[in-house]
Amino acid sequence: MSSIADNIRSVTRRIQKATEQAGRKPDSVRLLAVSKTRPPEDLRAAADAGQTAFGENYLQEALDKIEALKDLADLEWHFIGPIQSNKTRQIAESFSWVHSVDRLKIARRLSEQRPAELGPLNLCLQVNVNDEESKSGCSLTELPELAASVSVLPNLTLRGLMAIPDPNQNDADLKQSFGKLAGALALLQQTLPDAQQLDTLSMGMSSDLEMAIAEGATWVRVGSALFGERPAK
Repeated sequence: MSSIADNIRSVTRRIQKATEQAGRKPDSVRLLAVSKTRPPEDLRAAADAGQTAFGENYLQEALDKIEALKDLADLEWHFIGPIQSNKTRQIAESFSWVHSVDRLKIARRLSEQRPAELGPLNLCLQVNVNDEESKSGCSLTELPELAASVSVLPNLTLRGLMAIPDPNQNDADLKQSFGKLAGALALLQQTLPDAQQLDTLSMGMSSDLEMAIAEGATWVRVGSALFGERPAK
């Protein structure tokens, strides 16, 4: 059975190859290890192999891991799950990035509750590119107004957009979904001030990261290809 270190090397090679084939700069795509449900020792093994950025979906589980791994000072914690209003303070206090903001109310709370000594919280707006009723995210229609409102909040830096396209699409439709998110970011870069800070597309997972990179992804969120399949609930 492959080790976590072997898996990280394999996924890193996939990212490098896809980045090269897309004609992009070698360091323009980063790997976000999706570590929800994984024990701290798995994250430590990944960190020993050079992985520094970890994405967590469940707040209490994430806080436990942050505490367990506090001796690893260079880890970068990303919150990528749905956000409830009563969880914003701990997210603002504990994470470097949040990828899953889809409401102004949540952004305002994160801004108000971000400790000044930590510097601005990096933030992505989650977009429901396929208008799925069961999925979080603002619509493409709502995005410009939401982005304009979030971009002026203190203690936050609006970095870009995140999406989880419908995984049941065929390749052509999935490519189009990634392209929609990239197009939405390009439009914001033309219309919002401080456009140089809008540099992030968080999209692509274990099965489709190559396609996402071809469409402009800067973070690919990979779980099973690093840690193995999660056990069934």
